[in-house]
Amino acid sequence: MTSLFTQEILAVVVFKRLMLLQQMENKPEDQNKGRASQTQAAKAALQRNVSLLKDIEAAEKSLQTRMYPALPPEVAALETLYWASVEEYIPKWEQFLLGRAPYPACSENGNEAEDTIPKRAQQ
Repeated sequence: MTSLFTQEILAVVVFKRLMLLQQMENKPEDQNKGRASQTQAAKAALQRNVSLLKDIEAAEKSLQTRMYPALPPEVAALETLYWASVEEYIPKWEQFLLGRAPYPACSENGNEAEDTIPKRAQQ
């Protein structure tokens, strides 16, 4: 009777060992399948993100053109003259703000009008 019991125990141990060996053989295949599916999911997500980014950029451009339509030529010319004047006066104001020069609206000869009108506008 003990020999039958021992044989049954050995059969169970052998069966469990075979099951574990099969699981170990299948594990790399399962891991490769999992990696492949993760790679495919990552590629799909990347394509989705690129598409969404393009859509967002297109919507942004559309909104900007609606919010800020092209300026009339007269206004654009005035804006250009304004920024030219600002650039012309930056060095004078910079020196004043740094405490290296007097208030820039007064010139050496005392004529305020010459200093307040940009050189380009005087011509």
